[in-house]
Amino acid sequence: MAYYKKRLPFDPKSKEAYKISRSKIDMFLKCPRCFYLDQRLSVKQPSMPAFTLNNAVDTLFKKEFDIHRANGEAHPLMKKYGIPAIPFQHPKIDEWRYNFTGVQVLHKPTNFLVFGAVDDIWVTKDKVLVVVDYKSTSTYRKIDLNDKWKQWYKIQMEIYQWLLRRQEDLKKDGYKVSPKGFFVYANARKDEKAFDAKLEFNLEIIPYIGDESWVEKTLLEMKECLMSESMPKANTECEYCEYRKKAKIYEVQ
Repeated sequence: MAYYKKRLPFDPKSKEAYKISRSKIDMFLKCPRCFYLDQRLSVKQPSMPAFTLNNAVDTLFKKEFDIHRANGEAHPLMKKYGIPAIPFQHPKIDEWRYNFTGVQVLHKPTNFLVFGAVDDIWVTKDKVLVVVDYKSTSTYRKIDLNDKWKQWYKIQMEIYQWLLRRQEDLKKDGYKVSPKGFFVYANARKDEKAFDAKLEFNLEIIPYIGDESWVEKTLLEMKECLMSESMPKANTECEYCEYRKKAKIYEVQ
């Protein structure tokens, strides 16, 4: 398994494939200027605190589903929701779930090596692969994928589906990727009488029908952005750009 290696910013003259992660596609969609600053000029956005509790839930979900993967059987939650699949066993499953390798595709029109780490993949008896994303939260509200900020979850899943559909070894073995994916949600309960050094969760599976049709066009736009010698306009809703804009007013005085 490859380990993280710090890389140089995008060089328009380079013929070497340029590695683009799923999160950088998100960044471009949110604000082309921030993407250009990050990938072309190495001006990074301020780092965010690590979501360690969410990561812990994610890790435990993977361990739990791996038990059923090894046994070639469905998880009880899959049975509860009537999902006719089992966790997918494949020699590359750990590589596909590792943040710095993930599922990779060389996109020849841009020479981007696009990659993203999936949480899980399930498979039906008809060799149809299903992308699965683990999520955790704590809310009294019903979990709804139509919340504005959850649109990024949908984009994330669609990128994973796009990546898996372009794995030549899977296609040769007769596998197809379903447009339907699932979000496995762990919702921490806040109605318990006490903490008692443990959290109780309600678990549910939410289906989502993905549409990858935007991916190809977006990658071409990203390449055009990086090849340009001029910085793109900022997204008017970008908090980072708005901060820089307002700070600059006082910094030049």
